[in-house]
Amino acid sequence: MHRGEKMSEKMIEGLTEEVGAHRKPGHEIHALIVNRWSPRSMTGEILEEKDFLPLFEAARWAPSSYNSQPWRFLYARRDSGDWATFLDLLAEGNRAWAKEASLLAAVISRKTFERNEKPSRTHLFDTGAAWENLALEGARRGLVVHGMEGFDYDKAKTALNIPEHYEVCAMIAIGKRGKKEALPEKIQALEQPNDRKPLNEIAFEGKFRGK
Repeated sequence: MHRGEKMSEKMIEGLTEEVGAHRKPGHEIHALIVNRWSPRSMTGEILEEKDFLPLFEAARWAPSSYNSQPWRFLYARRDSGDWATFLDLLAEGNRAWAKEASLLAAVISRKTFERNEKPSRTHLFDTGAAWENLALEGARRGLVVHGMEGFDYDKAKTALNIPEHYEVCAMIAIGKRGKKEALPEKIQALEQPNDRKPLNEIAFEGKFRGK
């Protein structure tokens, strides 16, 4: 076990009471990172551009190989003509709660460099960094930002006119947080911050020793 892994959560200032009850960081890091989690319950309220565009602005400043910035975000607001198209892409289980989002977005990533059209081996790594920036800025603003794998990837490519040189990565639901009781009963128990694997299961000095 790494030294300090039993560090008390009290050493991290700014943890919310809700997060502190479920997460025990082993080292002192910024509270924003620990406070970020993925609620499902949202109010269905409309977000104005000034409320959600800063999230994409945060994504814009992520690092990338050769500054290629392969990430792209396609989004639909719940009061727009594209809303039904985006919502229809979701798996039934996600649609049950994400229908109350203010915004649905698809994350896609350019598989080749624009400068020479050669394959980029790190495009997904880079796009993941942009998603994390977006999620953290959303958390800072008190918004729900929930990434999803449960949707029809092939249908998304067609319905959203995504070119072949882009890979569909994920979808995101964004909105104002609602009450747990508003969720379908079977998923209410999931509406709490979850824990993570201990540090010594994900970081190794030297050669790989994990599962």
